[in-house]
Amino acid sequence: MFEQKTAKETCEILQCDGKRGLSSAEAKKRLEENGPNQLLDGPKKSRIASFVEQLNDPLIYVLLAAAAISLLLHEVSDAVIILAVVGLNAFVGMVQEGKAQKALDSLKKLTQPKACVIRDGAEREIEAADLVLGDLVCLEAGRQVPADLRLLKTDNLQVEESTLTGEAVPVMKDAAWQDSPGKGEVPLGDRKNMAYMSTIVTGGRGYGVVTAAGMDTEIGRIADMMRESEEELTPLQKKLGELGKILSFLSLGICAALFGIAIIQKRNVFDMLLTAISLAVAAVPEGLPAVVTLCLALSVTRMVKVNTIIRRLPSVETLGAVNVVCSDKTGTLTQNKMTVTACFADQKMQEAQKLKVSELKHFFYAMTLCNDATIKEERIGDPTELALLDLSNRYGMTREELEADMPRYAEIAFDSDRKMMSTFHRGKTERMMYTKGAPDRVLSGCSSVLLNGKAVPLTKTHRQQIESAVGQMASLALRTLALACGSDAGRREEKNLTFLGLVGMQDPIRPEAVGAVQTFRQAGVSTVMITGDHVETAFAIGKQLGIVNRIDECMTGEELSGLAEEELSRKLKKVRVFARVSPANKVQIVKGFQKDGNIVAMTGDGVNDAPSLKAADVGVAMGKNGTDVARQASDMILTDDNFATIEKAIEEGRGVYENIRKSVIFLLSSNLGEIMTMFVAVLLGLSSPLKSAHILWINLITDSLPALALGVDQNDGESLMRRPPRKAKESLFAQGGLSRTVFYGVLIAGISLTAFFTVPWQILRAQGLPFSLEQIAPLLMQEAVVSRAQTYAFTVLGMSQLFHAVGMRDVHKSFFFMNHLENRMMILACIAGFALQFAVTELPFLVGAFGTARLDRTEWLYLTGLAAFPLLAHELLVLFSGDWEAHIMQTPEENCDPSGRPDCSGQAGPL
Repeated sequence: MFEQKTAKETCEILQCDGKRGLSSAEAKKRLEENGPNQLLDGPKKSRIASFVEQLNDPLIYVLLAAAAISLLLHEVSDAVIILAVVGLNAFVGMVQEGKAQKALDSLKKLTQPKACVIRDGAEREIEAADLVLGDLVCLEAGRQVPADLRLLKTDNLQVEESTLTGEAVPVMKDAAWQDSPGKGEVPLGDRKNMAYMSTIVTGGRGYGVVTAAGMDTEIGRIADMMRESEEELTPLQKKLGELGKILSFLSLGICAALFGIAIIQKRNVFDMLLTAISLAVAAVPEGLPAVVTLCLALSVTRMVKVNTIIRRLPSVETLGAVNVVCSDKTGTLTQNKMTVTACFADQKMQEAQKLKVSELKHFFYAMTLCNDATIKEERIGDPTELALLDLSNRYGMTREELEADMPRYAEIAFDSDRKMMSTFHRGKTERMMYTKGAPDRVLSGCSSVLLNGKAVPLTKTHRQQIESAVGQMASLALRTLALACGSDAGRREEKNLTFLGLVGMQDPIRPEAVGAVQTFRQAGVSTVMITGDHVETAFAIGKQLGIVNRIDECMTGEELSGLAEEELSRKLKKVRVFARVSPANKVQIVKGFQKDGNIVAMTGDGVNDAPSLKAADVGVAMGKNGTDVARQASDMILTDDNFATIEKAIEEGRGVYENIRKSVIFLLSSNLGEIMTMFVAVLLGLSSPLKSAHILWINLITDSLPALALGVDQNDGESLMRRPPRKAKESLFAQGGLSRTVFYGVLIAGISLTAFFTVPWQILRAQGLPFSLEQIAPLLMQEAVVSRAQTYAFTVLGMSQLFHAVGMRDVHKSFFFMNHLENRMMILACIAGFALQFAVTELPFLVGAFGTARLDRTEWLYLTGLAAFPLLAHELLVLFSGDWEAHIMQTPEENCDPSGRPDCSGQAGPL
């Protein structure tokens, strides 16, 4: 609104004096009425709230229900074990997210910004938080704009607004500029008479009146947009939620079926209720939430080593499904540091790294002396002037040393009409004038050109060569400045100058970003660049990065705002660079991709990126140069601000999903084996082959340890990044996962029942009686017989899970071709599992607790042979699928087949 008002009208509206400012009493009154000039912080989660949040999971609900029913039936030990698992899972998640929050807090700036204001007619420095509407704020190079201001006076004032607009090049401000009413809303970056909170003054000076403070500023609006964004569940959370619902219905179905069987078979209803609870417990993989949480937590620890802080655990897995990466340009794909990359001197193009100072003395003097920036103690000034000082410093020249020999005694400041600046220096023998500015304006004031160290008349051919060089630099999206010099004859006119040359500069792309974009393309991930730059500059940068090849793959924010939803969807299929965008446009782009079924990661560092970071499936903020608002909105933070680090994060995410998927299939096939073992026995009218304590022991010990080992299995990262990303709706049981779960579940049930029936079969054979249900049922009513039979089933079921886990490391590779040393945790899990299974049948206090019977050497050998059937089945499946033969024929160097499936020794393939 205020950009359409004159300075006088603005002061009248705000009831302030445009020269003396507010009185101290009025400022105090307004501060009490409107509150401090601060952005509202989001409420911090307490540890209790964080702990409770970890319990918000359908699988956890099933476990809590099982614990509650166990308590009702006085099965206290079962309930305690289940609750302990749930508590451990929530504790691990809470601790990990707490660590991420501490790392985030450590990145915050320790000092609060100050503001220079005019009150009671005098300048004073106050806390920026104490600013009120109507305050007069003084601005100068190096200061941060503390609130939204309508500028009243400007003297070559330049403001860098990249945190709001994404454009790194400073904007020249003009207090006299006024927007014409009725032309529609002017883009924020084009409002020349306004300065906005959080932007940085890079040159000149001026002052303005506060028109908005705190949450009413442009940043405040963005913060509001960020809070309105709802937090979406990750794909894995959705899949595990669906799994939890399925298991809940399965548990209810089992209970209902057993009650029906109890009525039909006229069995004790209370006993059947206990059996039903046991089966319900068997249907739920108690260790799965803990396995998933620990897998993600271990992955987070690994990612810290590659400069990544994960704020939300599930976002690690989501990265593996990302197929669109929307990236802010400035500071993410580029270095956010203007750098001279090309020069035109001696009438020829030269690389900035290969200049000869001895031949280009005045060329360097011009860029160093005609300069108001400083880099001695801290970097203050216009980025283009800083880039010139960086270049001269590289060749051993500093502004301070040159000015000591040639002090400045006068200057003609830059203004937007002339588009030039000139400085005058007193040398030992002569007075020199150095000029820099827009090439066309500087060239129009030149009558000669420096060639081979001598000034020669500027001919038409020279002009054509210079104009051609300007065009060449413009085609490369370089910001071009011309340099000239002359003698001060007392007139101080920018005429009859000697043309020295051109410098072309840009915010250079990060070298590693080019490789990352290429890797993403191979991995089926599209890179989309979003920037506040003009479309021509954006296209040139996008082309250098390999994101686009044609200008029609670019679009402006203004064009984007007028699109209907269907048209936007069509455009998003081919447009890969968006220029001159607003924060609302960024959110529109992210949501547009999401509506088309894409999983979107958004990277950014500025306040203007915060709403889109929040809206994306994975928000990625910069840790070094990013704003606090952006970090708070993100799911993960790159501590090295390196776009290429996202490539490692996506690779890690894909590996984590593969491992979690293996763990889920392993656990559910084991649980299916338990359910079928018990259900078949009950259906036949026999005693239960397993007690509730046996099932919990298997689910929490012999299942969970190998499942954790599967969760940290090594994957072939290069192979994973050659595959297309999985679809958002892809089931955990895709690619043969369901058939594999059922097959191994049936097999484990079969060998467990075989072990269970072995004891009565041996007794009947010794007595010369036939093996039939009529003969078995009475035997299994005897405590000693059923105890030993249950021990057999319990032992085989427990050990078979360990053999099954070894094969699950890679379902396409033989056990004999796996590199088992690459997963030492699996070796330890198997050793611990076998030892614990041995202890539960041999140590007296465990024998009493679990109601088992001690076994002799022959029994152990027999039961171990039965338990090994899952691994034997794995070998047969590999053999008949042809993978076994492929491994024999494969040389060590051929570690991937044409389909992209990894065949590297010991590395996991797709399930």
